[in-house]
Amino acid sequence: MNGLSTFHDFSPVVSRFREEVLHGLRLPRKTLVPKYFYDEIGSALFEAICALPEYYPTRTETALMQAHAPAMAESIGRRSALIEYGSGVSRKTRLLIAAAQPSVYVPIDIARETLRTAAASLGHAFPDLPIVAVCADYSVAFDLPSLERFGARRRAIYFPGSTIGNFDPEESVDFLRRVARVAGAGGGLLIGVDLRKDAAVLEAAYDDPQGVTAAFNLNLLARINRELGADFDLRAFRHRAVYSQAQGRVEMHLESCRTQTVHIDGEAVEFRQGESIHTENSYKYSVQEFQALAACAGFRARNCWVDDARLFSIHYMEC
Repeated sequence: MNGLSTFHDFSPVVSRFREEVLHGLRLPRKTLVPKYFYDEIGSALFEAICALPEYYPTRTETALMQAHAPAMAESIGRRSALIEYGSGVSRKTRLLIAAAQPSVYVPIDIARETLRTAAASLGHAFPDLPIVAVCADYSVAFDLPSLERFGARRRAIYFPGSTIGNFDPEESVDFLRRVARVAGAGGGLLIGVDLRKDAAVLEAAYDDPQGVTAAFNLNLLARINRELGADFDLRAFRHRAVYSQAQGRVEMHLESCRTQTVHIDGEAVEFRQGESIHTENSYKYSVQEFQALAACAGFRARNCWVDDARLFSIHYMEC
């Protein structure tokens, strides 16, 4: 990273990872939280998913950003503090930075090395831009480093990639309330939201024939093996993705192919044949549904950009 950049590491400790994994696998319906997908290997696999022809969200959102970045920048205002949740490799962010010329950029991500690499790359691309990189679990409350010295006119939150869909609706409202507190009075939110669509399109996007999404899902078990000393046999689980029309969400599961016992840091977890671990939800909304959800958290809809095929939306809102 360049001389204008700083790095703050608030990432979860291994003991917390262990606690959350064991808690989820002890539930009557086993579950693992999707934030732990994103170690270095998982982040690379997700980038590969984004390039798949079946995975429409990334290319559609990128096209919307390319077409409308100047209007989005005008909405959030120049010389704002641009704070990005789930920044990843910050590819789409470059379009927004170039258009909005923020006074400081604050990428927040749970994947430490991906964040370091992305922040360093952005530092080379925008050498005059202060970057305050924060490695943290943004699904829970945490304190941002002070940004006062950068003299930003306001705070603008950027949350791309439809990651808001990983939260249940009630969790989404709680999360957006925390975001509103970070943004402050008069602050803005630019957020990507995947739209409701045909089940076949959705299931193809989350269960590609190349098996990349399956590898991404299974890497969660491999990470538990690596970091917690578990003995998951990845060949004994299969990836499954289904769309629930009633709940408006894609569900990702890892299904046990046989009756088996897995050991995690000395603790035994039993699996029946056909029993699954629920690893992710991805909720889909209409434009009106999401605007109503965000209103519950105190946000007012100001603008919305949608592609011609009505696959994806980007909303601008204010506190």
